[in-house]
Amino acid sequence: MCIRSRALSPRVNVLGALLALLALPGTAATQNWPSRPLTLVVPFAAGGPSDVAGRILVQGLSDVLGQQVVVENPSGAGGTVGSLRVAKAPPDGYQFVLGNSGTHAWSQALYKKPPYDTLADFTALGLVVESPRVLITPKTLPANSLPEFIAYVKANQATVKFGSAGAGSASHVSCILLNAALGVDVMHIPYRGLGPAMQDLMAGRIDYVCDSVSTSLPQIESNSIKAIASTGARRPAVLPNVPTAREQGLDFEISTWQGLFLPKGTPEPIVRHLNEAVGAALDTPSVRERFEALGEEVAPPERRSADYFAKFVAGEIARWSGPIKASGASAD
Repeated sequence: MCIRSRALSPRVNVLGALLALLALPGTAATQNWPSRPLTLVVPFAAGGPSDVAGRILVQGLSDVLGQQVVVENPSGAGGTVGSLRVAKAPPDGYQFVLGNSGTHAWSQALYKKPPYDTLADFTALGLVVESPRVLITPKTLPANSLPEFIAYVKANQATVKFGSAGAGSASHVSCILLNAALGVDVMHIPYRGLGPAMQDLMAGRIDYVCDSVSTSLPQIESNSIKAIASTGARRPAVLPNVPTAREQGLDFEISTWQGLFLPKGTPEPIVRHLNEAVGAALDTPSVRERFEALGEEVAPPERRSADYFAKFVAGEIARWSGPIKASGASAD
């Protein structure tokens, strides 16, 4: 053993010692974490559902950790730009991303060469919220129910357009799968976030969006747009008058989720500490109430662990890859 030690360069010995130190729970490297502010990357433009969720979460998380958690919004390419930034970040726990169905599950099938491998390049931290989608249209669209909407789109699919937060985003793929269920081929208009897509929807420049309840709720309540159908198993509590797609005769159901990811290789003690802090933040009454008021379902404690989330994400990738590829959809 001594001979082998002398054969290693000093640099290799130091590196090995540092890696061993980080791997040990209870060492100074992890006991003092976090010792400075953290960054939550929300890979979409400000004002969208992910941004709203991220800003609700960091308020509670900052209090629990005793360190400020700052939100940054490097948007683009359906959220993969910001997600890739975190995949390449140092695995020290100071930078993590609020990913979703689009960024970390659907992206694996939408790109011929995905910018990252969700399972290989990230450490799953925990599920945060789940939400059904809601099909929204301009007030001027001549349809007030899902059957009327279907008839209108089928009759005008050469000119009808749907918008999204960007290619590969949750709003994009939700509408792709809806279009496949309807049997229509409709032009896609990608935006840099749902905020600008909502502006064009209200102005009638696009015909529909498959939005999250959280971002569309203010416009629905103010009667600025129309809510045609929700896509969950049941009506959202905050939209009790919006029937589900199944209630209106279409066998279609889809909900999206948002969860947290760290760079691959983040030490387990830091993952555990941050996961516990996120759980405590989600259990804070003010945080939970804000999510529920937006129609978001906070993940229950039994579905928040890092192990559960890692298996959940792997299952989501397997579940949706076939339908997405069969639809011919691509973010390339």
